[in-house]
Amino acid sequence: MDSVHTTVVGAGVIGLAIASALSHAGRDVLVLEQHEHYGQEISSRNSEVIHAGIYYPPGSLKARLCVDGSRALYRYCEQHSIRYQRIGKLIVARMQDEESELETLLRAGQANGARDLALIGREKLRALEPRVKAVAAIHSPHTGIVDAHGLMRQLYHEAQAGGAVFSFGSRVTAIERSADGYLVTVEPENYRFVTDILINAAGLHADRIAALAGVDLDAADYRIHFWKGSYYSYAKPSPVSRLIYPLPHAGLTGLGIHATLDLGGRLRFGPDAEPVYAPDYRVDPGKQERFFHAAASLIDGLEQESFAPDMAGVRPKLGGQGVRDFIIRHEADRGLPGLINLVGIESPGLTACLAIARMVGELVRAI
Repeated sequence: MDSVHTTVVGAGVIGLAIASALSHAGRDVLVLEQHEHYGQEISSRNSEVIHAGIYYPPGSLKARLCVDGSRALYRYCEQHSIRYQRIGKLIVARMQDEESELETLLRAGQANGARDLALIGREKLRALEPRVKAVAAIHSPHTGIVDAHGLMRQLYHEAQAGGAVFSFGSRVTAIERSADGYLVTVEPENYRFVTDILINAAGLHADRIAALAGVDLDAADYRIHFWKGSYYSYAKPSPVSRLIYPLPHAGLTGLGIHATLDLGGRLRFGPDAEPVYAPDYRVDPGKQERFFHAAASLIDGLEQESFAPDMAGVRPKLGGQGVRDFIIRHEADRGLPGLINLVGIESPGLTACLAIARMVGELVRAI
């Protein structure tokens, strides 16, 4: 029976970053991906924002890995000529009674180590973005946007150059603990092999993989809930040059419908947030009026007829009360040595991908 030292399940940006890091550290790496190409789900259906680390509870993995990952990602893009722009972001208070929330968010971001944040008033705000409707804002100059596909392409080629083997169209259907590690069964041909270390970076399907490996999802609180976010594009030239965000939803179920720019300067609004039972990437054209009113509460002079359905993405959110952190852990204490689970890796996963890969590399070295 074939064997491999390390298997990564999932070839989104997280799996690609892990495969690149481990293969260049001399590990024998196999990557299993159920789709026919890398990055087909969360990694290619998002705002492509490089976050600064403002929103997340101080001391959390999300906060630490976002701040560290942002700096690492900017360096990586420079080194490998991956397109990005450090265009900055404004998180706005649209009314005076929101200013205290803005100040609380500012203190959290500063505690996390997000760089050069500043609270600005109406005059400075109008000087930066005359069309934005707000009384105050947090200015985050180090928030940016990145070519996520270019990033994934570079990580994929790096992993291959390091010797990692990719098996696309390979869906994991069974995982059994054995004396030699983990016996993994893969469709479509029921191919079976043994791996010493199994890294679950399966994104939307990470809870299913964890359960196959022997984790009780409810006892571990690993069960994923799908949250869909739709985007609408704006057909006219953008009236803003930065990302414009409202205050986030309670519990960080979403960051609110916000204005985001791509590297070509195209303006989009989104995502909204709605729970769904299964991944669904259709955008409801009946949401145009709702998107227009949300956008018009941020930016003056928008035209409703210029809003059109664009794309949708799905997040793997963990249940429970409050803001749930990333789960990145070696499961030895559950009687599953060599299994590393990454569950609930939503935003800021793209920003944090290189920092997450370093953390996983440290866990692998400790096994």
